Amino acid sequence: MDLLAHLPALQVVVPMLSAPLIVLLQPRGLAWAGATAVAVLSFAIAVTLALAVLDGQTVEYAMGGWPAPYGIALSVDAFSSLVLLVITGAAAAALLAAKPSIDQQIEAERQPLFYSAWLLVLSGLVGIVVSADAFNIFVFMEISSLASYILIAGGPDRRALPAVFKYLMMGTIGATFYLIGVGLIYMMTGTLNLADMEARIGDVIDINPILVAAGFITIGLALKAAVFPLHVWVPNAYTHAPHMVTVFLAACATKVALYVLIRFDYMVFQTKLDDHEVQFAMFLMPLAILGILIASAVAMFEGHLKRLLASSSVAQIGYILLGASFLSLAGLTASAMHIFNHALAKGGLFLAVACLAYQYRDLRLNQLGGASARMPWTCAAFVVCGLSLIGVPGTAGFISKWVLINAALESGAWGWALVAIILVSSLMAVVYIWRIVEALYFQEPVEGNDQISEAPIQILLVTGLVAVLNIYFGLFPQVPLELANSAAVLLLEGSR
Repeated sequence: MDLLAHLPALQVVVPMLSAPLIVLLQPRGLAWAGATAVAVLSFAIAVTLALAVLDGQTVEYAMGGWPAPYGIALSVDAFSSLVLLVITGAAAAALLAAKPSIDQQIEAERQPLFYSAWLLVLSGLVGIVVSADAFNIFVFMEISSLASYILIAGGPDRRALPAVFKYLMMGTIGATFYLIGVGLIYMMTGTLNLADMEARIGDVIDINPILVAAGFITIGLALKAAVFPLHVWVPNAYTHAPHMVTVFLAACATKVALYVLIRFDYMVFQTKLDDHEVQFAMFLMPLAILGILIASAVAMFEGHLKRLLASSSVAQIGYILLGASFLSLAGLTASAMHIFNHALAKGGLFLAVACLAYQYRDLRLNQLGGASARMPWTCAAFVVCGLSLIGVPGTAGFISKWVLINAALESGAWGWALVAIILVSSLMAVVYIWRIVEALYFQEPVEGNDQISEAPIQILLVTGLVAVLNIYFGLFPQVPLELANSAAVLLLEGSR
């Protein structure tokens, strides 16, 4: 059989089987090298799958040779391929840059366990995306969540422990709600395979359990995705986690839950449930708008750099939900595109934060005065990624916001009001990004910071590369845009 057909399984198996081996790599630096090699290999697999999808293929794999719906099926299409690129790219970039920061924050004897947990998170997240089985999505969700708790609590900041506890409680509730919903669907359809589930829902006579299942699954995944107002675990988790863990999780963790939420609602529930499209839009659109505006307002007044960017992430999740709630080709394209572009922008911003944190122990804005004079490359990369987050033309963030504005204009009478909200929230992003730029470039240096210089070249090079990619994909967005458009077509076809 062609190697391509095995790649969905290898995408999961390679990091999962490597995780226990990493624990055995005790010499200093060897665990990091092994984990990084695995992450880069996972990214190479994702790129290969993306190229196959761009050629019009859907890559499917039946575990154990048992065809769906009798066996466990794995599948990679345009939507899952785009999200796989985000997950594996974030893991590879963060690990390539991680060693100086992790050496600073985590004791050498604990690092093999830390990197092993990192690979389990990677394996769980990609497993969620490639799985075509609702219960196995739950299994991989738990693998990634449990390992994520270890990563967040693994740093020297003891405030991470209550943050992890809150994350654990919210995550457990979300996973339980999801599992209850899947159980109800299984009770009514007798299948866990997503494609088979979609086909059988139409034969269900009593539709009420399916409606209840839709509610449980939507709320459970919204908890996992940090949809406003279910986002309370995000600020503390991102703020107190080791800096490279924040880079990884901020770029992709919530995006995976959004991926499952959108796929379930479009390809399972909307197929047969009357008026579910309208209910989906009426539920998500207000939450998306509130999340965009309120989280942006919180970020405008936040004084801690990581907490400010965490609040910004909640607002950006609102953009993704807003696009999905339009129920249109342009809206879904914007939603999928923003998953990719926000990962680029926010990953780059948190990489720049990791550079700053290597020299500045206190990341409050009033302690970062004059950083640009001592760390010019770091601050320049931060500005580029900040411009992408705002959506300035010539950056990746502009592409998805432009498509989102077009989708809003196509949405009917409320289109101009929605465009106004998008523009106002972008101006709010200008304000909170400017507060950081003002601190870095225009505030007086803080006493005692005279010896500060650039972060190690390893972190700096990766940060610069991600900043350049924000410009590259702003000028040449064809590949992610084609994947996003194909994903939107797939979702709309699945909802009919």
